[in-house]
Amino acid sequence: MGNSYAGQLKSARFEEALHNSIEASLRCSSVVPRPIFSQLYLDPDQPPFLPEDVKPKVEELDKELVHRYSQNGNLDFSTNQTVNEMEDEEEDEDLSDSSSPPIPYSQKPAPEGSCTTDGFCQAGKDLRLVSLCMEQIDIPAGFLLVGAKSPNLPEHILVCAVDKRFLPDDHGKNALLGFSGNCIGCGERGFRYFTEFSNHINLKLTTQPKKQKHLKYYLVRSSQGVLSKGPLICWKDSSVFSPAKSSSAVNLSGTQDPSRNKNIVKPLALSVQLVGKAFAAAPLSLRATDVANENANGGRNNVLSSTVSRPVPHSTSPSPGCAAGDQASMSSSGPPKKRHRGWSPGSPVPPPGLAVPVPTIRPSARTEPLLSVPVPQSMLTGILQPQPIPAGETVIVPENLLNNSGVRPVILIGYGTLPYFYGNVGDIVVSPLLVNCYKIPQLENKDLDLLGLTSSQLLSVENMILLTIQYLVQLGPDQIPLREEFEQIMLKAMQEFTLRERSLQMSAQCVSVSPGQLPWLARLIASVSRDLVHVVVTQNSLAEGISETLRSLNEMKHQQKLPDYVVAICASKIRGNEFCVVVLGQYQSRALAESMLTTSEFLKEISYELITGKVSFLASHFKNTSLGDDLDKLLEKMLQQRGESVIIPFNGDVSECVSSQEAIAMVSTQEPDLDVDTFQIYQPQLTVARKLLSQVCAIADSGNQSLDLGHFSKVDFIVIVPRSEVLVQQTLQRIRQSGVLVDLGLEDNGTAYQRAEKYVVRLDNEIQAKFEVFMRRVKQNPYTLFVLVHDNAHVDLTSAISSSLSHGEPSHGLADRVINCREVLEAFNLLVLQVSSFPYALQTQQSRISSSNEVHWIQFDAVEDAASEDKLYFGLNEYSKSLQWGVTSPLLRCDETFEKMVNTLLERYPRLHSMVIRCYLLIQQYSQALMALTTMASLRDHSTPETLSIMDDLITSPGKDKNGCGHMLVIRVPSVQLAMLAKERLQEVRDKLGLQYRFEILLGNPASELTVAKHFVTRLKAWRGNEQDDWIPRTYQDLEGLPCIVILTGKDPLGETFPRSLKYCDLRLIDSSYLTRTALEQEVGLACCYVSKEAIRGPIVALDLSEKEHEKANGSENDSDELLIDLDRPQSNSSAVTGTSGSLADNGVSSSSAADKSQKQASSLNFQTVAHSSVDEGTYPSFTAGETLKQECDSLGNQMASSTTLKLSSLSSVSQTFRWPAHSAKDSKALRAALPRIVILSKAAYCLLSSQKSGNLPSSSSLLPHADVSWLSSLRPLLHKDMSSEEQSLYYRQWTTARQHHADFSNQGEASGSRSFHPRRLLLTGPPQVGKTGSYLQFLRILFRMLIRLLEVDVYDEEEINANHTENTEITQSSNDHWPDIEIFSKMSFDLNVHDPKYRTISPVYTEQLSRVKQETSKETKSEEPKKRETVSMMLTKYAAYNTFHHCEQCHQYMDINPAAQISDSTLHAFTFSSSMLGEEVQLHFIIPKSKENHFVFSKQGKHLESMRLPLVSDKNLNAVKSPIFTPSSGRHEHGLLNLYHAMEGISHLHLLVVKEYEMPLYRKYWPNHIMLVLPGMFNNAGVGAARFLIKELSYHNLELERNRLEELGVKRQCVWPFIVVMDDSCVLWNMHSVHEQSSQSLEPGGSSKNVSLKSVLQHIEATPKIVHYAILGVQKWNSKLNARKAKAPFSRCHVHDFILLNIDLTQNVQYDLNRYFCEDVDFNLRTNSSGLLICRFNNFSVMKKHIQVGGQKDFVVKPKIMVSDSLAPIMPLQYICAPDSEHTLLAAPSQFLLEKFLQHATYKLFPKAIHNFKNPVLAIDCYLNIGLEVAICYISSRPHSVNVNCEGVFFSGLLLYLCDSFVGADLLKRFRFLKGATLCVICQDRSSLRQTIVRLELEDEWQFRLRDEFQTANSSDDKPLYFLTGRHI
Repeated sequence: MGNSYAGQLKSARFEEALHNSIEASLRCSSVVPRPIFSQLYLDPDQPPFLPEDVKPKVEELDKELVHRYSQNGNLDFSTNQTVNEMEDEEEDEDLSDSSSPPIPYSQKPAPEGSCTTDGFCQAGKDLRLVSLCMEQIDIPAGFLLVGAKSPNLPEHILVCAVDKRFLPDDHGKNALLGFSGNCIGCGERGFRYFTEFSNHINLKLTTQPKKQKHLKYYLVRSSQGVLSKGPLICWKDSSVFSPAKSSSAVNLSGTQDPSRNKNIVKPLALSVQLVGKAFAAAPLSLRATDVANENANGGRNNVLSSTVSRPVPHSTSPSPGCAAGDQASMSSSGPPKKRHRGWSPGSPVPPPGLAVPVPTIRPSARTEPLLSVPVPQSMLTGILQPQPIPAGETVIVPENLLNNSGVRPVILIGYGTLPYFYGNVGDIVVSPLLVNCYKIPQLENKDLDLLGLTSSQLLSVENMILLTIQYLVQLGPDQIPLREEFEQIMLKAMQEFTLRERSLQMSAQCVSVSPGQLPWLARLIASVSRDLVHVVVTQNSLAEGISETLRSLNEMKHQQKLPDYVVAICASKIRGNEFCVVVLGQYQSRALAESMLTTSEFLKEISYELITGKVSFLASHFKNTSLGDDLDKLLEKMLQQRGESVIIPFNGDVSECVSSQEAIAMVSTQEPDLDVDTFQIYQPQLTVARKLLSQVCAIADSGNQSLDLGHFSKVDFIVIVPRSEVLVQQTLQRIRQSGVLVDLGLEDNGTAYQRAEKYVVRLDNEIQAKFEVFMRRVKQNPYTLFVLVHDNAHVDLTSAISSSLSHGEPSHGLADRVINCREVLEAFNLLVLQVSSFPYALQTQQSRISSSNEVHWIQFDAVEDAASEDKLYFGLNEYSKSLQWGVTSPLLRCDETFEKMVNTLLERYPRLHSMVIRCYLLIQQYSQALMALTTMASLRDHSTPETLSIMDDLITSPGKDKNGCGHMLVIRVPSVQLAMLAKERLQEVRDKLGLQYRFEILLGNPASELTVAKHFVTRLKAWRGNEQDDWIPRTYQDLEGLPCIVILTGKDPLGETFPRSLKYCDLRLIDSSYLTRTALEQEVGLACCYVSKEAIRGPIVALDLSEKEHEKANGSENDSDELLIDLDRPQSNSSAVTGTSGSLADNGVSSSSAADKSQKQASSLNFQTVAHSSVDEGTYPSFTAGETLKQECDSLGNQMASSTTLKLSSLSSVSQTFRWPAHSAKDSKALRAALPRIVILSKAAYCLLSSQKSGNLPSSSSLLPHADVSWLSSLRPLLHKDMSSEEQSLYYRQWTTARQHHADFSNQGEASGSRSFHPRRLLLTGPPQVGKTGSYLQFLRILFRMLIRLLEVDVYDEEEINANHTENTEITQSSNDHWPDIEIFSKMSFDLNVHDPKYRTISPVYTEQLSRVKQETSKETKSEEPKKRETVSMMLTKYAAYNTFHHCEQCHQYMDINPAAQISDSTLHAFTFSSSMLGEEVQLHFIIPKSKENHFVFSKQGKHLESMRLPLVSDKNLNAVKSPIFTPSSGRHEHGLLNLYHAMEGISHLHLLVVKEYEMPLYRKYWPNHIMLVLPGMFNNAGVGAARFLIKELSYHNLELERNRLEELGVKRQCVWPFIVVMDDSCVLWNMHSVHEQSSQSLEPGGSSKNVSLKSVLQHIEATPKIVHYAILGVQKWNSKLNARKAKAPFSRCHVHDFILLNIDLTQNVQYDLNRYFCEDVDFNLRTNSSGLLICRFNNFSVMKKHIQVGGQKDFVVKPKIMVSDSLAPIMPLQYICAPDSEHTLLAAPSQFLLEKFLQHATYKLFPKAIHNFKNPVLAIDCYLNIGLEVAICYISSRPHSVNVNCEGVFFSGLLLYLCDSFVGADLLKRFRFLKGATLCVICQDRSSLRQTIVRLELEDEWQFRLRDEFQTANSSDDKPLYFLTGRHI
């Protein structure tokens, strides 16, 4: 029948429609079936039938329901299913088609001997996709491979070949009826019936085989050729279910509802019945064992939230259920049971003409079906067998239940099967609140140990029932059951059982209750409840108990007392015990039902009640005052009495009137004492900013290459805030005041104010465009580090996917779209900083932020010690603790009178949401209080005292103030409609009473800007003084001092900061709908602020005030440990308290206002003493209560009480002046004290926040942290309130999981370990209003500074020393010469003076000029610490040398080995040569990376290292440097500047690191690409002399080897390049200096310098003519005065240091002293010069040396060899020597080091005659040793033909002989003359050589020795001490 669909009678559809129609009429006699033709041709949107046609039969309906629910089965959509699988389950919604009761489909038995294994065909061939995915399968043309699902193998797909004509097209159409397929296992072809085919492939169906049901997927081959599951076969019209939608939950009518988890509560296709209104609600069958352990979720799960009143038929509004949050919750005109293609599901909502009273059945936010049939556990995996339900399992809900009883019962699902409900189900609610507590999860052993349990299956059902009853009994009359609380009770019980088990060593079963005892025990426990808990026990089913309860409720007389809870227990023999709880308490049932709605849902519910006029009864009730008068008429009357005049705006009593013109014209008479707007960053903010910065550095250092800070030179940012106009303005204000835009160089001073707006973006519909602009900037500026600050990150956490499917608020999911979009995640130059006061929802198992990247606000006790902190943070914890202070007027209050009134009204109006009732009552209370205080005193008794005192304070405070300053009151009304109503009502009352100039009433709506009346703006401007004419208040802080009521609306408070004049927060509307931690705490977070220390610690006044002002002052405990604050508790926008406009101490750091100072002197008195003394008596310690004092105290008392809420720093002059008793009234300035605000709470919130430590009430912190997350398990440890915020974060990360609509939900891999943290994302958390905005702005600033610092380097900037001692040589070269001329240069004399400033403290070298210098004796006294050396910060240039912290694209290959290559890719080579100096063979090791092997010569066989290649003198390669560069380095593996890539401009060069053996692994780790030269182990403790000695020895040996090698190739020996570069590891930059010719204009000589590369410096020096004749070439040390100095010779013959070119050929016989630690280069230069060799310094180049804090020789600490105790005084240098064989403490240090250190400090002892006596220097032969600044050394070489200083006629004051060799003989010494009394010091290796030397040099002839003058360095004999002898010249 392959018809086309072209306009003729569509026979396929016709056949199907006919089939449907017959089936529907057979199955469902409760509906008159639609005629076939109307199904085919009528518009599906027309009402399918009229209500009159419906003739229901209850019994058949019964059967129908039994049938339906027995099959819809256990549709468990666990959270990790993929979209495709979801689609599956939707299509599988019915597993049988027969009518009720279902007859199982009987399959034909398989032929004898054939295979019946699932997954194989009858021929025994495997058909499973997993087995066939790699096979090549041949299929005929026109066939496709498809996947079939077998119910017995849910995890496998079977592969079949099907003719594609019998499959649908993409739109679910055009499939031929019938089937044609082949078995690809055995190859059998031509199956024409799907039934036959399904038998062949062993599908083993229990229902009629249908290709639509069992052929599921197309199979596709991936690019690798693997066959895998492809798209779903689209059997239905794609408009119904497109794959895009399938991931969201489907609610009852098939509309999408993503606000819930993936569970799907199936549509009950209820036919419409208006006759008798007996309709069935979804039967809820739930056995605790049935359900796969689901995402344990919080209490807001609405299965049957029947907030439905029966609307009148034909009303045009949608049913109330629809308005309550989800789209139509249940389609009344539902489809026939099967969704065939013929039925068009076009109308999910009842057509407008027909509103039907249907119970709202909303998908609950759970992952297990709540509407499921009881199934034995073993069958869960297989197909669900239909099970008929016994007649007793149904409950008929009585008519008019709600009307008759005034109660809508809530049924808490317990354990076992809940019956089906029929009839008036709109009047009951089914809540799964506690159901997860009874389903005890299987836990892993580590979790069990953590909880102290042995197994999680400890409680029997009987135990659970008894625990439940016990819990209900102990609940107070105003408490509702809380899941979290009951879970802890269950856990404690299990722990008890575990303990008992351990002590008795028996199984827990011994202590279980027998079913027979259960009823008796249950009644016993309930008997103590004073009739509030009843127990009903039945034998057959729960339905009996519930029916009984509902019936008695319905027939109850009104005066009868109802129990709050009825526990229905069914003690069935067959099924064991089952139970549920029916909540009948008026308050409890309503609170439970309301708490099941999410915030958005109940706000929609409220707006629905207001729109449909359901509140009209209530409104009319409130038309009258409590005295029964008509309110409007009263107000009109008052208006007429008053006439034109109004109450005086300020500075006068309420009874004074003036005309309205006068009122407008009244301006404040004196400048009020408001604080100036200053933005300051306080200490805690600085600390937190630094913590953020160090975290960013940690990310950069983590080694995963996710952030390269060295790459950036600029910081830019954007702040994303929730949709709140005020918050945007507030953030803008902070950014402007902080000056951060100018500091970051983003804007100029002039434009920063206007341009600030582009840096703050709010999450609304325009964000997309603005954000794209930002991301474009990110992409275009790769060298700028961008920071995206997501402020109040907890506010909108909906995922973008679920929000696009929901038809909810348009802003939903915007944050997810922005923060988690791919561009943001991948941008390497973008950091995301999420800021939140309530980060709990960001801290789930799926969190995208690593816990190590969380930065928590600092604990306050640490800050509290800082004396500078005049302000202390007063947050949620302090509020909770303040309840224990015992003052009569606490900061947290509950208005009991108000609650009583509410309860009365709730009973009267059971159908309205309690918030509506509370709001109406609140409006009435405030209105009456206003009237009572102005005109009608008779109403006083009808306002609650709380309301009255607030209004009194609000009206009277401006009256007592010269300027009209007053307090602010915030009333929180979450519903926008209610808030507007409240504002209009209160404004009307205020205006009619003439108070419109006294105080303002504002609507704080996040969506709109603040609008303040003109005359109040004028007043605010007058107070501020210097504002522009067009200034208007934009933030709440701008309202500082304005007497006003702010009605704050919106779903959440968004962290707006309030001024310090905020005194009262009225949260009486925040009740049991706020049962998550975030929701509750962010409301109270409004009141958090910084308070003055004095307010807390100063004298506390406790007076018996008049009844009007019944409040008392209060403050916090004095002990710092009590003031510890729990960091993560409360909410706020991070902006916290930074720039409070007009605040004295914005962020809670001190201000030095005079008032504060005067206050500090006030008698200080510990608070607790007052608090515990009788507070109510008017005692004021240490004063007599005279009259004056009474007045002062009065004003102080009222003030402190009434301003207990002032923000931040102070109660500006709003308040009347505080008179502190210690000062006379005259001189006491208005004292500002910032006091905590007063918060009025509803009873429910008060109970949660006031839970005392001792009390067993739960605290807000144990609630579910956020509505978008759920608990992972009902068994978990308790979250302690005093856990630090870090611990809380880890707790939530372990025990909570994101719900399906949460943005983080998608962040979970298959394995639990594969969740990905985003590496560049940080979370800043801190309590509300603590100063987070200030700290992140400061963070941006210091991040920028740090990036600049990374681009800067500290280099030494010291002028040369001994400049005045220099001989003026006549011979100089022209300053324009680039190279020295050897002829001229060799005639210059060598300048012996050392000019390097690092040698400021060494002994000067004797020259003839030096002897003429008169040295003052009063030289600077020697201090132990060397003077700090001068440094200056320089910008790094492109030619700098870098350490390991530098990363960039160009040099990363130079630095890092490629990841594939391991470290082992470098090879270790030994290299041996003999050294005449050491007299032995030396073995060095080279570590040569593969890439550097080309620099070396290896033997042909065996890869033996032969030599290092050297170039020729004649080589001219512009891209190379000839000399190998050696850098000795120690202790600086990270900080040494060993990366020469940029300094060498990227050219090839040979660079060798010379390292000690023990440091080699570290250097190798950090510098894997460098060639290492490893010194032998014997030099591990040696100084720098040894490294230089070995470099030189090795190089000479290598030069010889290369000469020999190249000689064979015909190269002359002298042509081989003989130079090496020896360079320190701290040389960072090189400069070239050019001298300007002196022109006539500028008489000042000068020059310029530019930065050049090391390559150009080396190439220039290497190009020196006749270079081989120079021994050493060097450059000068840079200092900032170099250019300013007058031109000096371009070349000098003098000492060179740090960076030298060394000619190893010429200096072959001049050695470095390998023992030396200090001055080895001065010593070497002097030796080289005395050998007649040339040392040339190029003065037109300079090297900059970086100041590196670590490594080098600074790290040598001299310690005793054997430590006696840890606390040893430092050892002084004079203790470094001792007499031989003495008992002196021996030291663990090399002897040479001790000797050199000793000589530096022992001048006075050794050479007393030489001190400050440069005429008579100390003679040192063949050595230069530093013997102190005060002594000159005359260096003389003993070598024949050496060049020495002229010392004729010089008398020496001492002689220093150091390890002298055979060249020093007695006759040499006899040439010199000594002063009488000159001293001698002879140093030798050991005692015997010391004696031999004295004899050999015949010293005893002229010098006198004493035995006690022999010394040794303080080493043990193993460390080879040096010995020396001192003597005097005779």
